[in-house]
Amino acid sequence: MHRRRTYALALATATLVAGTGAASPTPSPSPTPTASATQSDGTLQILTYRGFAESGGVSPRFNWVGDFEKETGCRIAKLDTVQTAEDMMAQLRARPYDLVSAGPALAGALISAKQVQPVDPAKISGYGDLDKRFREMTTVSGKVYGVPYLWGYHEFVYDPARVKGELKEAFTSERAALRDSPMTIADAALAAGEDDPYALTEEQLDTAVGLLEGAKERTYWSNPLDLVKGFATGALDYAQATPYYRLLLQKAGKQVKTVPAGKTTGWVDSWMLGANVPDTSCAYRWLNWMAAPEAQRDAAAWVGLAPANDKACKGRARQICQMYGVGDAKRLSRVRFAERPPANCRAEDGGCPDYDAWAERWRELAK
Repeated sequence: MHRRRTYALALATATLVAGTGAASPTPSPSPTPTASATQSDGTLQILTYRGFAESGGVSPRFNWVGDFEKETGCRIAKLDTVQTAEDMMAQLRARPYDLVSAGPALAGALISAKQVQPVDPAKISGYGDLDKRFREMTTVSGKVYGVPYLWGYHEFVYDPARVKGELKEAFTSERAALRDSPMTIADAALAAGEDDPYALTEEQLDTAVGLLEGAKERTYWSNPLDLVKGFATGALDYAQATPYYRLLLQKAGKQVKTVPAGKTTGWVDSWMLGANVPDTSCAYRWLNWMAAPEAQRDAAAWVGLAPANDKACKGRARQICQMYGVGDAKRLSRVRFAERPPANCRAEDGGCPDYDAWAERWRELAK
């Protein structure tokens, strides 16, 4: 009986995920390149996360890549997809791309290394419709480097039948699952009482990592389906997730709840333009397409993240927007949106370890 219930829960949630594309185990097929007069070779090379640029390979209802090609005349020669930020970093070390959808840690590195070029907002219709705070996150010295696309935030969910739901226990329990990313250290810093979790001194970083070091057998996840399996089998009491995956678990019959917390961490993924694109005509058409409410609405509904363009909060994306509190300033004031460490750490305060130091500490934790 237990095995049947476990299988039913996993199957139901996997079906829900597949229906939205949120954790599709197979990347969308890359379109076959064809020539176009709008760019020197008529093609674009794109790197993004799974589900961020769908071409109808999983569901014909979700195909904003195909529509882009039909309406603009531009063609996509390569559409590479990855599961995690670390996978994306590795892919970018191997080869350049015309366009990449980068989260805050990677975006900061790309800007610093001059692997991306500034974007002209005047060439992107509807740029002003994108949330102002998100636009500012990829603006450096007055230059715009990113076009905000999708965003989300974390919460900790727990099984009320097994535990009371305490935040510190979510970090110290052996029966907890944390996202496998160095940026998870910021969540531990918030739990330890820090207000700016991305600008940690050496001492503050030690405190945050110390909170994580006690649970040697915890789970580190990159595929959200691992959360489903964990709760389905009773292996997990806590998990770091997004509101969307909490909803999936609840719809699949597992009545998890959210651990009360004053603050949480979030992130924004933005489209960025490669530094050495010879002709940016089609690249700007792509940036326009991805900034528009239609593409952001489809993407939000497909992957379960909120759109940066509030005008996308209609139809199939309405529930997603409500779930994340799009437009709710009070609710979003709780979210500390990610910056690449050491963020705004001041030299006069002694400086702070950078992202590479965070990554090294994380490797020690998760090995």
